[in-house]
Amino acid sequence: MPVEPVPLGFVFRSRAKEEKAAADKAQVNFSKQTRDPQAPKGRPTPKRSEAQTQRRSVANTPTTRKDAAKRQREDRRQALDRQRQALAGGDERYLPVRDKGPVRKFARDWVDSRFNVAEFFLPMAVVILVLSIVRVPTIQAVALWLWLVVIVLIVLDAIVSGFRLKKRLAERFPDQNRRGAVAYGLMRSLQMRRLRLPKPQVKRGERP
Repeated sequence: MPVEPVPLGFVFRSRAKEEKAAADKAQVNFSKQTRDPQAPKGRPTPKRSEAQTQRRSVANTPTTRKDAAKRQREDRRQALDRQRQALAGGDERYLPVRDKGPVRKFARDWVDSRFNVAEFFLPMAVVILVLSIVRVPTIQAVALWLWLVVIVLIVLDAIVSGFRLKKRLAERFPDQNRRGAVAYGLMRSLQMRRLRLPKPQVKRGERP
């Protein structure tokens, strides 16, 4: 049986070219296939809100020291605005540390619900000062006695108020830290009612 001669090109052709052509063909065929939309992508798709939050955080991240300082000033200004609104409206969330807590709130309400001699000290001091500058010995003597009377009344009222407030706090908050609450209430009683911060939340005579 005669043997057909094998072409020399078939024997000496490059196998590397054949492998490369096969790989290119397989890649083209794979790229033409459409991916199943239900097939997993290897990672979960983030929600729109999460993606927006991530983009917003990346956009708001300061890139320089100047931007960081500006952001800190802005945050500080917003915190002060919230604190100022809380002092005017009594929002416990943004009050200063010294005004937070149910114990301090009760002390404020207890002081605001009653009349305190010390809160009238400023107008009385103005009247006494005017009397003292009058060049009449009798009036100046009266002004001096008024000074003494006012000071004695303020001290006595502070002692009585401190004792009563301490007793009420012990009854209302037996298991909570009441340290400094009495002094806090007495300091508030020295201020005129309309100038107190946080603003009074109870009326005169109203039981807190």
